[in-house]
Amino acid sequence: MQATQHTGTLRKMQASHTSPISYQLPVGESLVALNELIGKQLTLTFNGNIFCSSCGKKTKKSYSQGHCFVCMRKLASCDMCIMKPETCHFEQGTCREPQWGEENCMIPHYVYLANTTAIKVGITRHTQIPTRWIDQGATQALPIFKVATRHQSGLLEVALAEFIADKTNWRNMLKGNGETIDLKRHGAELIEQIRPKLTELSELFGATAITELDEEVVELDFPVSEFPTKISSFNFDKNPEVSGVLQGIKGQYLIFDSGVINIRKFTSYEVTVSY
Repeated sequence: MQATQHTGTLRKMQASHTSPISYQLPVGESLVALNELIGKQLTLTFNGNIFCSSCGKKTKKSYSQGHCFVCMRKLASCDMCIMKPETCHFEQGTCREPQWGEENCMIPHYVYLANTTAIKVGITRHTQIPTRWIDQGATQALPIFKVATRHQSGLLEVALAEFIADKTNWRNMLKGNGETIDLKRHGAELIEQIRPKLTELSELFGATAITELDEEVVELDFPVSEFPTKISSFNFDKNPEVSGVLQGIKGQYLIFDSGVINIRKFTSYEVTVSY
């Protein structure tokens, strides 16, 4: 039987919160349904071309997950405050793109706890639930605060990060799902631990800026037939071909019997996908 092929630039995988989560891989104009390929041979071949996801120009190197150097330097979505929202400088009038900031940062955000084999704190726009949790490979998630802006969510995240991690150990996340965590109990304890900071921020931003939530834990089930015991990571910059039997998908990673690859890391890389 002749192999099916799609050629185009990669974008982060699209996911639907089903049980298990349904994944599609955007390759140029095509969407490759991945769940049905688990247990089958899959090959991704980098063709050597990278095209900026913003301006479309060819670039020798990808910056900030798929941008050319010029776009990386000028776009607000590539500014350091996206990685560290507590450093937001919108109020100072120095945002690279004020309209983008209004639409993406000066809107409601959630502060949440997640189980990515260990408890962590994170933030996300209200429009990115549950996508953000899926992208991180979280098997459980619980929003604990709703705030008015990204800046405020960053300040809360920093306060909570004094007590729990704010990053995912991606290697552990790919080795299995970990044990179930009582996120509601942890959330209640953490809120009391940062109570002085909550009072301080409420006085600074107003009583209605920060809302404590009483939500139910969201459970997420990833399509993985077998987790790797040892993590070997593929890198298109070192080896243009990724090939093997697809054993599962978790977060933004494809898990092969031969190694794993972070699709999001290679946004804008032109590849041929064969199966």
